Amino acid sequence: MKPLDYRPPTCPLDVLHEDASLLVVNKPSGLLSVPGKAAEHADCLETRLKAAYPEALLVHRLDMDTSGVMVFARTRIAQRHLGLQFERRHLSKAYVARVWGEVEGENGEIDLPLTSDWPNRPLQKVCHETGKPSLTRWRVIEREEGVTRLELTPLTGRTHQLRIHLNTIGHPILGDVFYAPPKIATAADRLQLHAQSLTLRHPDGGAPATFTAPDPF
Repeated sequence: MKPLDYRPPTCPLDVLHEDASLLVVNKPSGLLSVPGKAAEHADCLETRLKAAYPEALLVHRLDMDTSGVMVFARTRIAQRHLGLQFERRHLSKAYVARVWGEVEGENGEIDLPLTSDWPNRPLQKVCHETGKPSLTRWRVIEREEGVTRLELTPLTGRTHQLRIHLNTIGHPILGDVFYAPPKIATAADRLQLHAQSLTLRHPDGGAPATFTAPDPF
């Protein structure tokens, strides 16, 4: 893998919702969720958010190239509550992606076990021997010429799950520099993957809450 050429966007924070327990933010593509190991990778969504909200606590992450809804906690109690929801899959996430080719059918599932591709970290791979169960549901939203816009619902939360699943079935996500062939990786100026909505139980009282951010592509 080539060293990361990190040029994070300079756009201001896009806070979608705030209350006593939660901060919900629309992460831009190209910004790390948390600091990287190198000093030049210190700029990230967590650092920027803490500058405005020092009490903000990390709950989950999105890939650097993926944009969309991320939730942070404002108290340790809320962080534990949300962390358990992610761990036990008591919440739902929906993504939008533009993929290469014309996907057959209107909806379906991709059930392929995933594991780390250790010689090529941070890449992951399909492995039926040692991979962890990984399930993605998809639904066609729109068909363009040579491109299909999909709604994706991951039932598991493996690293790069959506990127690998779609690439494996022959429909890589446009702009995916990790897994797509060069022609498809350069077909868009960014990864065409966006975390559009997140539905969870609010830590204060347990009522369902859905947060959304419209896709930018």
